[in-house]
Amino acid sequence: MTDQLDLPFRFRFRVRYGECDAQSVVFNARYGDFVDIAVNEYIRTLFGDYQRLLDQDLDIQVVSLTVNWKAPAKFDDVLEARIRAGRIGNTSFTLHLEFHRYGDGVLIADADITYVMIQPSQMAKVSIPETIRALLEAGAPGVLISHAGEQRQEG
Repeated sequence: MTDQLDLPFRFRFRVRYGECDAQSVVFNARYGDFVDIAVNEYIRTLFGDYQRLLDQDLDIQVVSLTVNWKAPAKFDDVLEARIRAGRIGNTSFTLHLEFHRYGDGVLIADADITYVMIQPSQMAKVSIPETIRALLEAGAPGVLISHAGEQRQEG
């Protein structure tokens, strides 16, 4: 049995009809949305309400997003985004995401997104504060958030 602490942060969501293209698979551009939604849940889990960052005159801006597709996802599939921290630099950090189809575990896509820490009042990048660095390094192992509404019958 897998220890919950060995599992990365996980976020489950269901593919909606409008996210699919004429080929009946998730349209490639939607994966940017999927990354954004999953990372927002991750950031909320790590830092609490996003307003907490803003109240410290801190924010994050995307500077790079790379997505690699492995298999198609279709309408009504439940996808599970798994997130781990990658490189944490002086002013930027990278998160690595894997999107698996819930149920059979097939890897659908992976993505790396890099953010730079900024001070909104100056619109300038700043060093990542130690408190935020520590939260990023710790991650959120074993945390599962689901917006998919999947049903499970235990035992």
